[in-house]
Amino acid sequence: MIGEVVQLWEGREMELKRLSISWQFLIVLVLILQSLSALDFDPYRVLGVSRTASQADIKKAYKKLAREWHPDKNKDPGAEDKFIQISKAYEILSNEEKRTNYDHYGDAGENQGYQQQREYRFRHFHENFYFDESFFHFPFNSERRDSIDEKYLLHFSHYVNEVVPDSFKKPYLIKITSDWCFSCIHIEPIWKEVVQELEGLGVGIGVVHAGYERRLAHHLGAHSTPSILGIINGKISFFHNAVVHENLRQFVESLLPGNLVEKVTNKNYVRFLSGWQQENKPHALLFGQTPAAPLLYKLTAFAYKDYVSFGYVYVGLRGVEEMTRQYNVNIYAPTMLIFKEHINKPADAIQARGLKKQVIEDFITQNKYLLASRLTSQKLFHELCPVKRSHRQRKYCVVLLTAEANKLSKPFDAFLSFALANTQDTVRFVHVYSSRQQEFASTLLPDIEAFQGKSGVSILERRNTAGRVVFKTLEDPWTGSESDKFVLLGYLDQLRKDPAFLSSEAVLPDLTDELAPVFLLRWLYSVSDYLSDFWESLLHSNWREMMPLLSLIFSALFILFGTVIVQAFSDSNEERESHPPDKEEVPEKAGKTEPSFTKESSSKIPKKGFVEVTELTDVTYTSNLVRLRPGHMNVVLILSNSTKTSLLQKFALEVYTFTGSSSLHFSFLTLDKHREWLEYLLEFAQDAAPIPNQYDKHFMERDYTGYVLALNGHKKYFCLFKPLKTVDEETVGSCDLDSSRGKPPCGLGPKPLKGKLSKLSLWMERLLEGSLQRFYIPSWPELD
Repeated sequence: MIGEVVQLWEGREMELKRLSISWQFLIVLVLILQSLSALDFDPYRVLGVSRTASQADIKKAYKKLAREWHPDKNKDPGAEDKFIQISKAYEILSNEEKRTNYDHYGDAGENQGYQQQREYRFRHFHENFYFDESFFHFPFNSERRDSIDEKYLLHFSHYVNEVVPDSFKKPYLIKITSDWCFSCIHIEPIWKEVVQELEGLGVGIGVVHAGYERRLAHHLGAHSTPSILGIINGKISFFHNAVVHENLRQFVESLLPGNLVEKVTNKNYVRFLSGWQQENKPHALLFGQTPAAPLLYKLTAFAYKDYVSFGYVYVGLRGVEEMTRQYNVNIYAPTMLIFKEHINKPADAIQARGLKKQVIEDFITQNKYLLASRLTSQKLFHELCPVKRSHRQRKYCVVLLTAEANKLSKPFDAFLSFALANTQDTVRFVHVYSSRQQEFASTLLPDIEAFQGKSGVSILERRNTAGRVVFKTLEDPWTGSESDKFVLLGYLDQLRKDPAFLSSEAVLPDLTDELAPVFLLRWLYSVSDYLSDFWESLLHSNWREMMPLLSLIFSALFILFGTVIVQAFSDSNEERESHPPDKEEVPEKAGKTEPSFTKESSSKIPKKGFVEVTELTDVTYTSNLVRLRPGHMNVVLILSNSTKTSLLQKFALEVYTFTGSSSLHFSFLTLDKHREWLEYLLEFAQDAAPIPNQYDKHFMERDYTGYVLALNGHKKYFCLFKPLKTVDEETVGSCDLDSSRGKPPCGLGPKPLKGKLSKLSLWMERLLEGSLQRFYIPSWPELD
């Protein structure tokens, strides 16, 4: 019995193994078939282009094949499948990101993440009781989500090239989502409801999958999912409240500028409508039954802010009855009025129970410009007077060149009435202030002196965007009389019959932008936007988003305080160097002089705490000068017996910081013993003080104490340092004569002697730089 059970158990185990092997074989077979199907599709082969083909070649090949295999034109049974392959191939190759992914990985990248998840599920299926996540029907994967998100999926190139430029006309609401996101599933119903409402009002919608579009998610600053953000004027703002319908609606409304729609009452409506002359725009008024302007109206105002000024009138406000009676407004239905040059009567009006987005946009589009707009910029000139595209699309502009005035003048009023009576679609009426656009006006007026202080009318047609026009100017100034109107009407009739009537040609200069804000205002606006962004980031952003800004701030503070501290220490060192101690002792032991302090400006740190100065005599002359090694120099101080102690002490202080250089040697020469040797050398020094003749009676009166010679024994040249002449020396004259005979100088103390070498350290720096003048000699004289 036990044996039968064992055999039965072994049989079942074998069946399970066979079943497991069958499943493994089936899974491998499916994966192989999928790989073969993926490899079988080659977009380059489908379009018949090479892998190095340009976008122009790809587009050209696609158009040719699409025309050939379109199912409506090609009756072949496989035409539809072929056309689908052509479209798919062009979709991959026309997108640089998808093309790069295909070239590198053999896949366009759209299903790459999903394919990896499927492979993981197959392994999970085999290793964990033959179950995978599809058994539980969890809607975590994007493939099982509602298709509403797929309609609004954004890619990086699409965001940069389309969404950001379009955000200057309408705000965008973007959701950041990902797979395996529980919160994303929770907000899905609310998101659907908000999208259906806001999209109908004109708000742009976008969805970014953080798993597949990591670059775009990082660019937007979204580090978690789900995240909701708004974009307007290229600026990103994050939503930080609870995800409910009303909060999202208020968030979109908060993105819009606060001055888009002006509240108009019976007290300010005249001022509001009279602003057309200064703003050069029509003015729109919406009469509504709610205290605040509807979101649809605000979105329309944002889209057309460059063309129309918008105002809102709450009909429930006291005192509005005067306006409603004057303009015959029905307060029980939303009414929209457009005012142009005449504020007493609207130029156009619409009234309906439910004003839709398309109705409002069509109404505004038909009334974007005044009857006779003022040309204030080159952009407006292009829109009002477009370039001729074909013979049937000729557009003529009747330009009034007039002086600037606060009130309507008679010439302009007559020109405006003429424009109002015009019924031709090919003619547009505009005016220009001659004082603000002087070059433009002088080009169109034939005789500028004859039109000085007067108005003129020209009819022109633009031929290209470079400014070339053909025109005809009325011969007489425009006064607005009936005769002037008849002349202008006759010109337009002749132009309608014969386009060659415009006989004059010219190249118009670009118009100056009269309404552009000055630099200071633009700078203030930029600073205000930056401060508001910083404050919002400080309140809501996490530390990861704030780290770059905080790093920049602390780096700037560190550099600032570091500079201040270094400057303070350098100032203290300079003060200590400029006030050395008065009492200094220079012990002369074995010809060595020790200074009382060191300078920190030396290029090399001194190796000893003293300066070794040897006397230049006939014994040391050959080794210290004549046979000095190449590249070495001997710095020799000239002194006398009476000035030896003071000058050596000051010399040691000045040259101590340079003792770290092994190529410099320091010596002193006694003037009482070797005056002739010194004067022989100085004869080769150009621009030196004149050397007295030895037979001159003042031969021994010349004072060379404090002179310093830098001698290069190998190359046979020297550099000369001449001390500054102090005030005490000038007063005592030639009293050094006594000092040469062994008596103390009559008026020189220790301080004037030390002052002779006050600039020696600077001279030493120039010596090391090699910028001092060199005096060459034929040979070194003997030192007797």
